[in-house]
Amino acid sequence: MFRALRREPGFYKNLWALAAPMILQNIITTSLGFADTFMVGLLGNAEMAAVTAANVPVFIIQIVIFGFQSGMAVLVSQYWGKGDTDNINRCMGVALYAVTGFSTLLALVTFFFPAQVLGLITPNQELVHLGARYIQIVGFSYIFNGISGIYAGLQRSTERPSFGMILFGISMCVNTFLNYVLIFGKFGAPALGVTGAAVATLTSRVVEFLVAAVYALHNKRIPLRWGCILRPGRSILRSFIRYSAPVVGNEAMWSTGTSMLTVIMGHMANSQDMLAAYALIGNIDRISTVVCFGIAAAAAVIVGKEIGQGSSRERVYSVSWTLLLVSMLAGGVVTVLLLVLLPTFFLPVLFPLFKLTPGAVEAATCLAVVYAIFMPMRSFDVTNITGILRAGGDSKVAALIDVGPLWLAAIPLMALTALVFQAPTWVVCIAMQGENFLKCPIGLVRFHSRKWINDVTCS
Repeated sequence: MFRALRREPGFYKNLWALAAPMILQNIITTSLGFADTFMVGLLGNAEMAAVTAANVPVFIIQIVIFGFQSGMAVLVSQYWGKGDTDNINRCMGVALYAVTGFSTLLALVTFFFPAQVLGLITPNQELVHLGARYIQIVGFSYIFNGISGIYAGLQRSTERPSFGMILFGISMCVNTFLNYVLIFGKFGAPALGVTGAAVATLTSRVVEFLVAAVYALHNKRIPLRWGCILRPGRSILRSFIRYSAPVVGNEAMWSTGTSMLTVIMGHMANSQDMLAAYALIGNIDRISTVVCFGIAAAAAVIVGKEIGQGSSRERVYSVSWTLLLVSMLAGGVVTVLLLVLLPTFFLPVLFPLFKLTPGAVEAATCLAVVYAIFMPMRSFDVTNITGILRAGGDSKVAALIDVGPLWLAAIPLMALTALVFQAPTWVVCIAMQGENFLKCPIGLVRFHSRKWINDVTCS
């Protein structure tokens, strides 16, 4: 099996040239979330739990935006292989219309009905009160983030991933600085607490949008063609719907399902401890998976370009199998690192820094161990589903593999163990990962079938 890791000269150089900027971009964006969690966590356990609850609908907005971005990439990477910049602009136009409309709608809902939205997540009125103003403000940030994210996704799909790394690096610096100023009231600014974190996020996203807009207007590599963007045409719209709608639906169902896990935590007897632990370990998990998601994003570009260039099915399959093995090995390395860091850094240093209660420490420890053990399997799934199957135009089956086990296994198991049987915390944490026992073998069968290899630009 590992003989598949032997590739032609230049293969790994190209892989890491694509993956490294994406990994750095993911580190930047996840570090931004960690900085938010850290600064809000200094205010107290309740504030951190409130922001975690408030970020559930924001998380759904983010993931659906990622879905539109990924759906666009299915077409853009193959058009890039053909050198067709007009249709690349048309794909971006459709994605921009969709993302702007969706993010604006949800921003208005969270602005006018913040308490009602948060009430769906947790019955804890203290958390609802603390999180209401935060969600009103931060929802609008994703209108700007959606537009800049689509353009960064276009650059990534055309083998320029460094743009997103720089763009979100600027956003992170602005957000972190403003968090410090507005949460704690530095340099003469008022101490706004949780509300300050929301204002900082909104401001940084506006700056991010302006930087992306200026770059796009002056970029010569893929010049903007306003006729193609504003009037993309029915042909591209049909292709976008055919190949992107399953991806968007996939991300919407996945984000909603993942949010249901948070909702279940919000209804547990020890909800405040669980939400506080999840806020911290969730950020650690996102930092831990940056390499896996970087490889998956690079795989989407590589596989899409191979298909667009007209490579044989066996060539596409062979390249993809190598990418899956690399991803799984990277997940194994992360597992070892997490299990080493838990007793040497997390327990003695990090958890006390966040002033976690004993119950939150127990929950955080269980979550960290479970995430670490499942990391190689999760890494394989991420690259297979979001990288390879989608790039091959197999987005419908990829969606079923991704969301089916979540809704049929993880959510029911967690609800039973947490709310019905009130099982120990470690049992609940394992139930959260129940989907992986189904997702990995089903995905492997689909991959070996080779039915996922399709040239979507010929339809």
